[in-house]
Amino acid sequence: MAKKRKASRRPRRVAFKPKIAAMLRWERVCRVATAGTGGMPHLVPVCHVLVRDRLYFGSGDDARKVLHLRENPQLALTVDVYTDTWPQLRGVMVQGRARLIERGAAFQRIRKALYAKYPQYPREAAIAPSDSTIVELIPTSVFAWGLD
Repeated sequence: MAKKRKASRRPRRVAFKPKIAAMLRWERVCRVATAGTGGMPHLVPVCHVLVRDRLYFGSGDDARKVLHLRENPQLALTVDVYTDTWPQLRGVMVQGRARLIERGAAFQRIRKALYAKYPQYPREAAIAPSDSTIVELIPTSVFAWGLD
């Protein structure tokens, strides 16, 4: 009799293919969808950065997306490029689990990466441990189109 494997509580992590990683690095804005315990989706644009195989973005501690992620850590992120030449449409949707980073070395390291990609960040929307959270998206599913 074969042994049954226990279902893992940890979601399967996904690595990005080179073309997908390049698009995630290059594009300047993505849309993030969250839902709290009430179930109503909340969709907002954010500025993201890809570091190794994780996506990150900053937010205010009291922003709806952070409040939702405290209740329900599942989220989806989409980066896409529209063109009227539809065969050239391309994009990627990443689904996964959020980890909230509120201070410490990881907070400083990712803030530095966000500031490097978006030089206006420090003067326009500074990310401080006193009132900001950095969201790490641990990808579990990736769906891409137009990147073959």
